[in-house]
Amino acid sequence: MEEDESLRGAEDSGHAGPLPPGGLLDLLSVCAVVLDSKGRIVFWSPQASEVFGYTADEALGQYAARLLVHEEHRELVMRLFAEVMGTGASWAGAFPIRHKDGGTRLVEFRNMRLLDDLGDVYALGIAADQATLERVETKLALSEGLVSQSPIGVALMDTELRYLLVNPALERTNGVPAADHIGRRPRDVLSFSGIDTIESALRQVLVTGTPLLDQYIVGRTAADPDHDHAWSVSYYRLEAANGRVIGVAISVIDVTERHRAATEADRARRRLALIADASARVGTSLAVEQTAQELANVAVPVLADIAAVDVLDAALAFRRSSGTHDGPELFRGLAVATAHPTEATAAAHTAGQLAAYGPDRLLTRCVHTGRPVVVAHTGREDLLRIARDREAAEAFARAGVHSYLAVPLIAHNEVLGAFDLLRTRNPLPFDEDDVLLACELANRAAVAIDNARWHESVRNSAETLQRSLLPGSHPCLTGLQVASLYQPAQSSSEVGGDWYDVIPLADDKTALVVGDVMGNGIDAAAAMGRLRTATCAYADLDLAPHEVLRHLDKITRGLEHYIATCLYAVYDPHRHQCRIANAGHLPPVHIRSGRSPALLDLPTGTPLGVGGVPFRTVAFALDPGDRLVLYTDGLVETRRHPIDERLDALLHTLDQPARPLEATCQWLLDALRDSDDHDDVALLIAQAQPVSAADAR
Repeated sequence: MEEDESLRGAEDSGHAGPLPPGGLLDLLSVCAVVLDSKGRIVFWSPQASEVFGYTADEALGQYAARLLVHEEHRELVMRLFAEVMGTGASWAGAFPIRHKDGGTRLVEFRNMRLLDDLGDVYALGIAADQATLERVETKLALSEGLVSQSPIGVALMDTELRYLLVNPALERTNGVPAADHIGRRPRDVLSFSGIDTIESALRQVLVTGTPLLDQYIVGRTAADPDHDHAWSVSYYRLEAANGRVIGVAISVIDVTERHRAATEADRARRRLALIADASARVGTSLAVEQTAQELANVAVPVLADIAAVDVLDAALAFRRSSGTHDGPELFRGLAVATAHPTEATAAAHTAGQLAAYGPDRLLTRCVHTGRPVVVAHTGREDLLRIARDREAAEAFARAGVHSYLAVPLIAHNEVLGAFDLLRTRNPLPFDEDDVLLACELANRAAVAIDNARWHESVRNSAETLQRSLLPGSHPCLTGLQVASLYQPAQSSSEVGGDWYDVIPLADDKTALVVGDVMGNGIDAAAAMGRLRTATCAYADLDLAPHEVLRHLDKITRGLEHYIATCLYAVYDPHRHQCRIANAGHLPPVHIRSGRSPALLDLPTGTPLGVGGVPFRTVAFALDPGDRLVLYTDGLVETRRHPIDERLDALLHTLDQPARPLEATCQWLLDALRDSDDHDDVALLIAQAQPVSAADAR
């Protein structure tokens, strides 16, 4: 048995099986038709319907001459058919056929005789629309002429990045004969310092299919080895009609003169624009991580392809001494930004990660000396002193990292960390102008980072005070189950004075309190602590809720510049009754078993500290299974929505199947808290329980 041609081709090319089909047959829509010895159609390929217009059901069993040939051509067709069937000689040529739509189409034919194992004779016709053939031939001729005569350098590479074709223009640009390109890779022909970047870009286009357009390359070739030239290079993945990847096409345009003329002016404009951009974008908040991210973001892609901000962990914790340092340092990564997807991103010192670097590392040298560190052209040993470990250094190498710059972050004569910059696609090494620009950015950002770390230190102190003043685990209560949650504002705002309390009283009663001291910071937290302490003291006197608020109002008036809102409720489990008074606070939600949640209708009252307006106590039933939801305004208020709309959203959120109390607290916070996170949230939920006989005694 003869060996299959496709299998032999696969073996010659090193593949283990048949090669994938080419797309040209699909493009030409080549079809097959088989006739028996009487001229009837016995086989009709799917493509035949495209060429002749008839479906298989319409064609099979029909005499081909009657169906497909005009009457004036039938005698000629019958003679050619008889000749092929009688002699076995093949016939090829173009012939006008009658299309189903009634029109005439010129079709290219290849006809031959077939013989089966029973000795029956058939005629095989291979056909394609001649107009389609001519269009393909024209396109091929045009493509070949454009490539060979174009002043733009053009090359085609296979999927292994080996040259398949080089036109005369690229041959002149590279200074290497076209024949010496074929079968070789770019690194075998060119001697650019950034050749790794070029091949990395080619592989990226080959894998993703996304073109890379107008990539600047600066270097020297054999055509002019003594001078730098600049080229605009574009990479495109080529695919056959069936989707098979053929390789990568490269177009190269010499832009040396334009590049030289624009470089100096562009760099000056870039420095000014980047500094102006940094002034607007860096330091917009008092969050250390956000400020660091803003610095990293502003540096890419204008200054670097990858930018990172690493701060000394000791500086963040205010442990940094003023003495000299010559040992290892512990860095915390705060931010990373990249100009394009690359595996070097994951290899960089990621945000939030701690890493200890020895004194030989370039990052450590930068913070020890307080001076920039520049490696214009990075080698393997340089990458090992830049990356966090050997694997990261290898990732940097694969990503094409070829130049490195680190500048210190210095504020008030203290080195806080370093600003790290890497270049991959940008072929130019870092130079003195880049150092000056990076230092300017780092100096501006360092002050913002220093302000942010001091702010966060004060905020953390306020939050620590706030949490220390709030109750711990709830006491065991008679006839009442409670759950609570406190969530401070995010780092963009200071901690406020929100609080809650659960106070056991005589006769199995329980006081429930939620309040909000207007203001923020340590002073607000301290004022909140004084009010909470006073509330506990007055609660022990078994006063009515409005009397407690009256006493708290007097105390608040003695706190300079502060007012507060407060809800004070007392629950009696034996009577299943709750008495409550309001001092300017948002109304609580009453959830009765089997009914929709509703806001309690309470007199609004005035905030504590205003004075002169009496408070009122309102009583209502809180039966076993009922819930009471008390909250501060940070849960529902936003800057963009009316408060009535937000209260409706609270009721809608609670009008769901009941969850456990703790889960309900977190669920409400996740569902309702605004993304601005501009205020604290204190949340307290109480559910009445049946009182057992033992509890009643």
